[in-house]
Amino acid sequence: MSPELAAPLLVIEAHPLQTTIVAIFAVVYLGMFLGGLPKLKLDRSGVALLGGIAVVGIGAMTTEEAARAVHLPTILLLFAFMVVSAQMRLGGFYTEVTRRVAALPLAEPWLLGALIFVAGALSAVFSNDIVCLAMTPVVAHLCIERRLDPVVFLVGLACAANIGSAATLIGNPQNMLIGSVLQLHFADYLWQALPPVGLGLLALWAWLVFARRRPSTVNVEALTVDRENPPIFDRLQTAKGLAVAAALLVVFLFTDWPREVAALVGAGVLLLSRRFHSSHVMGFVDWELLVLFVGLFVVNHAFESTGLAAAAVAWLAAHGIHLGDSGPLFAIGVGLSNLVSNVPATMLLLPHLKTPEAGVALALVSTLAGNLLLVGSIANLIVVDLARKQGIAIDWRQHLRIGLPVTALTLAITALWLAR
Repeated sequence: MSPELAAPLLVIEAHPLQTTIVAIFAVVYLGMFLGGLPKLKLDRSGVALLGGIAVVGIGAMTTEEAARAVHLPTILLLFAFMVVSAQMRLGGFYTEVTRRVAALPLAEPWLLGALIFVAGALSAVFSNDIVCLAMTPVVAHLCIERRLDPVVFLVGLACAANIGSAATLIGNPQNMLIGSVLQLHFADYLWQALPPVGLGLLALWAWLVFARRRPSTVNVEALTVDRENPPIFDRLQTAKGLAVAAALLVVFLFTDWPREVAALVGAGVLLLSRRFHSSHVMGFVDWELLVLFVGLFVVNHAFESTGLAAAAVAWLAAHGIHLGDSGPLFAIGVGLSNLVSNVPATMLLLPHLKTPEAGVALALVSTLAGNLLLVGSIANLIVVDLARKQGIAIDWRQHLRIGLPVTALTLAITALWLAR
C-alpha cells in the first residue's frame, strides 16, 4: 500500500478517538445487517439513534456539527410525503383502488397483471412501504375468496411496489436522498428510469405467469377471510390528497422550486383540515424512519472524518475499480443493499458518487436489489407480516424463488438500458 493510502490507518492507530468512531460505525452497521443488536430490544432505528448519540457523547462531534451532518432537505421531503401518504390512507384511497381492481372480471394472469401495474404506479408517487401496507390485506382476501395462489400474488405485490418505486425521485427514501444530494432533475430522472421500470414490471408479470411452475404450498381451501376495519372511502379527502400530489408532480416536472419546500407546502395544505385531526395524520408519519436517517447521517459523517472511506475508495481506484462505473456500482450496490438494506447502503455509497449518471444507476440498483432477499426491503417484510395475520405463511425460501430471478431480470434490463 502506498504511503498516501496507508496514512489514514496510521492516524487511527495514533488516535483512540478515531478507533472508537470506527468501532461505533461497525456496531451500527452490524445492527443494520441483523435488524437490531443481540440481547437488546433495538431495531435498526434504535441502533442508528444510539450510534449518533455515542458519536456526540464521546466528543467526536459537537451537537452543532451533528446537526449540520443531517441532510435537512431529504428529511423534510420524506416527512412531507409521509403526510401526503397519510392523507391518502385515511381517505381510504389505497384500499378502494385495490378493491376495484380485485373486483374486475379477469382471469388469474390478467388480474395479477392489473395488480402489479397498480402497485407499481402507486409506489412511484406514494412510497412502496405505504402501498404494501394498504394493499396487502385486500390482496390476501382476494386470494382466499377466489382460491388463488397467495404466494404468487403477495410476493408479486412486494416486488411490483419495489420496482415501481424506482421510477421517480419520490418513490422511496433512498431515491429522495440521491435526488436531493446530487440535485438530480426530477423530469430527467423520470425519463431515464421509466423504461427499465416499465420493462421490469412486465418481466415480473411474465415470470410469475409463464416461468414459475412450482405449485403453491399454501392450502388456500383451509384459509378463511379475517375481516378488518379499513378506512371508509372518503371521496372528498381522497380528491384533496390527489390534487396536492398532482400539483407537486407538476411543480417537480416543470419548475425549479426546491422539492422539499414545495412538498412541505403541500403537506401544510393537507394539515389544514376539518375532517382529519393533525395528531391523527401525524400518527401515520414513520418517525422511526426519520430517526434512522438522522442517526446514520451523524454516524456516517463521523466515519468519513477518519479518512478510512476515502482511503478505501482510493485503493479501489488504484486497482481499476471505480465506484462511478456501472459494473462495480451494480455489484457493490446489490451486495450492500442486501447486507444492510438499501437505505444504509445508499448512504454509504452516495458520498463517493459525483455524476448524475452514477446517481441514476445507484437509485435503480439499490431499489431493484431489494427484491432479492426477504430482508432486502421493508416492503417485503410488511407484506409477509400482514399475510401472516391472514394465516398465509411466506418464508425466505418462497420469496427467494421469485425474488432471485426477478432481481436478475430487472437488473439485466437496467444494465442494458443504461449502457445503450
